[in-house]
Amino acid sequence: MHAHFQRHAYHRHSHETYSFGVTEDGVQAFNCRGSAHASAAGMIMAFNPDDPHDGQACDELGFTYRMVHVGQELVGGVLGDITGRRAGLPLFTDPVVSDPVLAGQLRALHRALLGGATALRREELLATAISSVVRRAAATAGRPAAAVSTGDGRSVARQARRLIRDSYLGDITAADLAAATGRSRFTVHRAFTSAYGMAPGDYQRQLRLRAARRLIAQGRPIGAAAAQAGFSDQAHLTRWFTRCYGVTPGGYQRATRHGQVGGVAG
Repeated sequence: MHAHFQRHAYHRHSHETYSFGVTEDGVQAFNCRGSAHASAAGMIMAFNPDDPHDGQACDELGFTYRMVHVGQELVGGVLGDITGRRAGLPLFTDPVVSDPVLAGQLRALHRALLGGATALRREELLATAISSVVRRAAATAGRPAAAVSTGDGRSVARQARRLIRDSYLGDITAADLAAATGRSRFTVHRAFTSAYGMAPGDYQRQLRLRAARRLIAQGRPIGAAAAQAGFSDQAHLTRWFTRCYGVTPGGYQRATRHGQVGGVAG
């Protein structure tokens, strides 16, 4: 859910899932667990499954917010990966949390779920957001699993990188990496990030950017290069190409025609 409301008022209701929201503008007022609450811009709302609540704007300007609903089994699965054992489900005692770090993570997850991000990137952002919100805001959480040894972690990272290199154009998932290495999704993510300084999803995107750059240099139309390199569309390629290389795909294409590509690294 990503919406702006001015006059709409939610009737008292609940969800069977965990619900995590970020207020972007304005103030949303609601009643939950017998008390009145208000979530202002930058604040997080955290509802447990079956938490009855309502909601409405505090003033005539309304409010804008993002909300992600996450199934209980998915939360339990992520926490199981992190702790290395079956973990109890968390309980959020305060439905409003002020935490800029969590807000940023939930926004990133929400944007990824709206489209454009790969399955691997979506799963990484989901695991990061869930583990972080439980660690920073929940009343109960499992203890972290013991870290793998340095040598074993490097071996896990190499196996994961090999799989990504061999199939980076496909829709690789965190489960694929876990199956290939015989480790949990969280262990693979931690080992890969420690070994290579970036998450597996970031590495996959880097390989796709390199492929698109080669295709553009060969004279392929930018839209075709985006599709062939695994990006959802030309705009998605343009956004990441510019972030990583400091020039748009169109600017890079023009530069290659004149032999001026020395400033693009990567």
